[in-house]
Amino acid sequence: MSIVVRDVREHELDSILELNNAAGPTILPLDAARLRRLYEGAEYFRVAERDGGMVGFLIGFGSGSTHDSSNYAWFGSHYPDFFYIDRIVVASRRRGGGVGRAFYADVQSFAEVRYPLLTCEVFIEHENDPVRLFHGSFGFREVGQHVMPGTDIRASMLVKDLCSYPWVRETYGGTLPDVDWLRRRQVAGTADGAHR
Repeated sequence: MSIVVRDVREHELDSILELNNAAGPTILPLDAARLRRLYEGAEYFRVAERDGGMVGFLIGFGSGSTHDSSNYAWFGSHYPDFFYIDRIVVASRRRGGGVGRAFYADVQSFAEVRYPLLTCEVFIEHENDPVRLFHGSFGFREVGQHVMPGTDIRASMLVKDLCSYPWVRETYGGTLPDVDWLRRRQVAGTADGAHR
């Protein structure tokens, strides 16, 4: 069956929390309050479905966000304009089945019309060779390392140049066409219902 990537729905947060905390040592655990803050602030928060069930999620933030991750802050101190993948989780039974590639194609499509760089990190301490290979095959390169405060976890800081961004910026400036696939995620609870 095909993989469907779509915006998260608020009632799915309990399932997201369970999926995140079952992911193992390569993903930092969350509690419900932290997940709620991510949900309310993320510019990009999408889930993947396969065979009618949720099999993963990806959360991302653009530069200028109030996101409080030390890894996000590291990128902010090195780059003025970027899109940051905060976390991607794929259910263990679905790893290697194309869900990660579907997410990365989707998030790149979202980011490349808005930002010149796609950024993320990969933990070095864990046996993450398949994850590092995945990111390398997707065009990411290491630009530094960062030890996360309070965890002593060392992360490889990765960036990918988004080659469509200069053309989009030159052609459309700061105003993208008003079409469904370019609209930003609408976040519940915003005063004017505006897209982020």
